[in-house]
Amino acid sequence: MPLDHRRLQGPDESQPPALWAAEEDEEGAGEGGEGEAEGSGPRDPCALRPLFARAGLLSQAEGSAYVELSGGTKVLCAAWGPREAAEPGGGTTGAGGGGGGGGGRLVCEFRRAPFSSRGARPRPGGAAEREAEREAAAALREALEPAVRLARYPRARLTVSALLLQDGGSALAAAISAASLALADAGVEMYDLAVGCALCRDPGHPSGAWLLQPGEAEERRAAARLTLALLPALNQVSAVLGGGRGGDPESWGEALRLGLDGCHRLYPVLRQSLLRAVKRRDMAHSA
Repeated sequence: MPLDHRRLQGPDESQPPALWAAEEDEEGAGEGGEGEAEGSGPRDPCALRPLFARAGLLSQAEGSAYVELSGGTKVLCAAWGPREAAEPGGGTTGAGGGGGGGGGRLVCEFRRAPFSSRGARPRPGGAAEREAEREAAAALREALEPAVRLARYPRARLTVSALLLQDGGSALAAAISAASLALADAGVEMYDLAVGCALCRDPGHPSGAWLLQPGEAEERRAAARLTLALLPALNQVSAVLGGGRGGDPESWGEALRLGLDGCHRLYPVLRQSLLRAVKRRDMAHSA
């Protein structure tokens, strides 16, 4: 029988990829009831996940940044502007704009890649996912606006677009840090970098303490979540976002103190990433 060379000849039998993922999970659980114990039991609440940051990756954007957290969270951000604003009161879908009093507008967009989540997720392009992206974009704008000198850009628009490539937990906090780096890489005047840090309260933790930079599994079973954005050089909090059953007010105060400490510890990593991008750009111009 002649073959149809216009088609990709696949194997006679195939297996769904989810089957192999399930087998890996079973092997991991069988190799050590310690495997899960090591991931959750001895978890130090004050430990930060290793962070990789790089600014100036995209040549098509005026500013860009990539932030990756150990455990799988990957965010890519791009920034454009200042551009002339079409209408002072206008807005875009999935974005937020602000900055009254004759200043500029900051427009933020947040998108999730179709392959960003490993487990169950809302239907791609569905109403639930669009609403979640709008909420994330509004939270991103709320965290970034205090860091940008919008008064220096009257009747202008600054645009930031964040793409979540992989969600391994603490995605919004990583997006805040990446978007702030992208704006600084674009040469936008800022008071300081906005550093994001996420926390969650895990009811299964022996001490019931707040955990810094939770992973995806920790966020799923969390009783309360908190995302903090800080301008470290000014020691000014630009946004506090979260909710849930966090206990008494003292518990929330402890979470804020832990989050502030985490932001201060992440700040040097982001600064060094920005300085390296500036040096690379200077070397490219001088060559």
